[in-house]
Amino acid sequence: MNYLPVLQLAAPETIVTLTVLVVLGADLTVLRGKSLAARFNVGALLSVLGCASAACLAFHRHVDANLFNGILVVNPAVDFIKVAILALTVFTILISTGGKFTDHVGEYLAIILLATIGLMFLVSAEDLLMIFIALELASLSLYILTAFNKHNAQSAEAALKYFLFGGMSAAFLLFGFSLLYGLSGSTNLGEIAKAIAGKGLDPLLLVAIVTTVIGFGFKVAAVPFHLWAPDAYEGAPTPSAAFIGAGSKVASFYIVAKIFTLGFAGAEGSAVWHGYVAGWTPTIAIIAALSMVLGNLTAIVQSSVKRLLAYSAIAHAGYMLLGVLGNNPPSASALMFYVITYAVTVIGAFGVVTVVEETTGGDAIANFNGLSRRAPGLALCLMIFLLSLGGIPPLAGFIGKFFLFSAVVTVGGNLGLLWLVILAIAMSAVSFYYYLRVLKAAYVEDAATDAPAIKVPALTLLALALLAALVILLGCAPGLLTRYL
Repeated sequence: MNYLPVLQLAAPETIVTLTVLVVLGADLTVLRGKSLAARFNVGALLSVLGCASAACLAFHRHVDANLFNGILVVNPAVDFIKVAILALTVFTILISTGGKFTDHVGEYLAIILLATIGLMFLVSAEDLLMIFIALELASLSLYILTAFNKHNAQSAEAALKYFLFGGMSAAFLLFGFSLLYGLSGSTNLGEIAKAIAGKGLDPLLLVAIVTTVIGFGFKVAAVPFHLWAPDAYEGAPTPSAAFIGAGSKVASFYIVAKIFTLGFAGAEGSAVWHGYVAGWTPTIAIIAALSMVLGNLTAIVQSSVKRLLAYSAIAHAGYMLLGVLGNNPPSASALMFYVITYAVTVIGAFGVVTVVEETTGGDAIANFNGLSRRAPGLALCLMIFLLSLGGIPPLAGFIGKFFLFSAVVTVGGNLGLLWLVILAIAMSAVSFYYYLRVLKAAYVEDAATDAPAIKVPALTLLALALLAALVILLGCAPGLLTRYL
């Protein structure tokens, strides 16, 4: 068999794979013995060049192909999501350069790139087997990234919890996928939908829906499958937490939307007010509501900014699930706009936390006291990111919520999902309180007299400035992104 067409369609992933080998080889040979900062800077440069090359190829090619019945699907929409994932990887690497949490620079960068490859294959798949393999490649890499700080026992504990919950979610997914294969005789999402269409909710199909929702509920940290997230975010090295909360979110929600809208077509049911019909939509509606309420209310009492961002991520997962519920092209586009802008914003927020944590030794809200006087540029970036997460206009977070809620509110006719949108808006108002707590510390509170000066590494400062500019730009000119969605 000629595998050249496969390599051509998977060219972006192939480039990133070669970058992994180059980064590892360079760090283990010519960079061995150099300072940690030099190794990080050179490794980051090589990684960024590889990701940029892959992104340029994916962005400029115009291919529409389906290889091996859904094993590898390439089209402009998939390629654009890959570009977004690669861009988030670049920013993650840039905010990692000032870190001192590991001496294994080559291995750290290689595992980030391997996670990226898994996420890229994940968004290209329309086959259950390929979805599972890609998901596990990404997940195993993220488990290792969580445990990368060997100087911190909390990092190992967080990774163990993440791994155990991830293994449980994989078991649920496999069980659900096996039932789908048994019901349809196929692992292709489109063929599964054809096989189950018009047969009603078979008990096995109902179990398959529930187990698949549980499996992906763990992956996206939705309530009640969220218990790993706060510990993983807090214990992981901060750049690793940023990638877990950003890059994996983009790919996970893309594939979740694809599986339910394509693979479970015909088994939707209804989640409209006073019009419930059994199916996957009422299940996801309940999980979305619980995620929004518990995530926002629990974030209020957090003293660690990383745990606060973790519960904020749980709440945002609830908002994002609304886009899955929409089950139509406008809501799908709004979902991806929201997920991408959220990912850009949350990487920026974690980038600021990285700098503060490296300087002060902690991520408590008190560590941010007087940040506006100690590092005005850093405080300004933090304000932009947190206000965007809260949904303040004209930032990207506001536009994302506006698009998402507008697309979902009329689904089902007669404002059927208005109850969920009202709940989402109310919980967004609640989120202002805990975001403003952090900004109060940065702009109102005074720093301790012995507080050290904050120096921002050049590459980290560049990444944060670009991310803040993107948040403002996508809020003022969302068409720059929506035209590709």
